[in-house]
Amino acid sequence: MTLADDLVSMIGVWHDHLTAHDPDGSNVLDDLHGGVPGPFPYDNLVYVDFDPETGEYRQTNVAFRGRDPHVRTFEADVADGILRFRRLGPEAPHHVGISAGPGLIWFVSESVLDDGLRRYCEPDFITVTGEARTRDTVLWRHGALARTLHVDGTRLTADTSRRHELDPRGPSDSCHEARASTTHYLEEHR
Repeated sequence: MTLADDLVSMIGVWHDHLTAHDPDGSNVLDDLHGGVPGPFPYDNLVYVDFDPETGEYRQTNVAFRGRDPHVRTFEADVADGILRFRRLGPEAPHHVGISAGPGLIWFVSESVLDDGLRRYCEPDFITVTGEARTRDTVLWRHGALARTLHVDGTRLTADTSRRHELDPRGPSDSCHEARASTTHYLEEHR
């Protein structure tokens, strides 16, 4: 099984439930440090599309419960067996998706030497088992450990041709939007 096989196994619309914890294990109820700050726990719809022929990958996360609706779209391409994300924003490192074995994927920075990682770093470890998916991250902000995040996901459908009925954006238009950009990696971002 290859990374491409794992990406194929993630195609669909997922209902993710996200929780976060401080380094001491206590629940985070309001996250000030994440890519999109806000209350925890909350729920996302996650649309994942991957074309194994072209290597094109698109993912759109839509907050729909527990937070104000918010949409973030990510784009990447598989090259030489590695998923290479388009930059997440100014001074962002190059992020990649790599296989850790069947059903196991890491989304990480390609190099730990990028200056932006001193300001914001949040590697993802994803496990896919049939219709279930988990994602775990550790977040560092300005070089300090800030929190952990755990996601339990369930595939609602393999059909990403239309928006799911839970999507607060309504039923029309594409599941995916313009690629998201963040300023969290910039030196002046606080």
